[in-house]
Amino acid sequence: MEFLEPSTLLILGLVAFIAGFIDAVAGGGGMLTVPALLSIGLPPHIALGTNKLAATFASSTAALTYFKKKLFDPNFWKASFIATLFGATFGTLLVNYISTEWLEKGLPLIILAALYTIWPKSVTSEQNQLPEKTPTLKKQQIIQGLTLGFYDGVAGPGTGAFWTVSSMAMYRLNILLASGLAKAMNFTSNITSLITFAFLGHINWALGLTMGVCLMVGAFIGAHSAIRFGSKFIRPVFVTVVCILAAKLALDAWF
Repeated sequence: MEFLEPSTLLILGLVAFIAGFIDAVAGGGGMLTVPALLSIGLPPHIALGTNKLAATFASSTAALTYFKKKLFDPNFWKASFIATLFGATFGTLLVNYISTEWLEKGLPLIILAALYTIWPKSVTSEQNQLPEKTPTLKKQQIIQGLTLGFYDGVAGPGTGAFWTVSSMAMYRLNILLASGLAKAMNFTSNITSLITFAFLGHINWALGLTMGVCLMVGAFIGAHSAIRFGSKFIRPVFVTVVCILAAKLALDAWF
């Protein structure tokens, strides 16, 4: 990649900061960073690998913040972690061998359907309460982790939003706990894909690290804002991001 002008780096840094903030609150930051990387002339595979490096900074920062505020319990979600790890590994390894066209065309409808299932209802109380441990719960965690981990390895856009909506619907979590789980699992699949992209040499390290720092700052502020202001802040941001994400995916896949 040719040397970038300072103004271009500044714009990329600002985009990364905003994406980090959005990602920490609602997910979907990649819909800003990937097009930004493509706009400067990076080949698609390099743009995706570089974005994974930067996104790992954001997801790790957000996940750690939620963990410190006791909004994510690693022991409770152990099965989700293991399943996500396997799903992401499998998806990343298969990404060059399978067609994702059918998935891309169906994603906008799936996202909007998932949003509809949680929006009209009072999904949970404001209490940060985890569901009761049952054999069914563990099966749900495994299925969810394998499916969303695989999806993030194969495609990726909107993974954090998918984690949030599915966790609220499946476990009746409030949006803060669902966001904490989403960030932790998103980090799991991000780091898995990152290792694969690094092995294949599909990362611009200098650019990825630069954007990663900006994403990390945005994620730090976004996570703390979400925790401080609660569902009244997260829900409208989340719904807005999901609707924009669905519209973007529909335009890309259908037109």
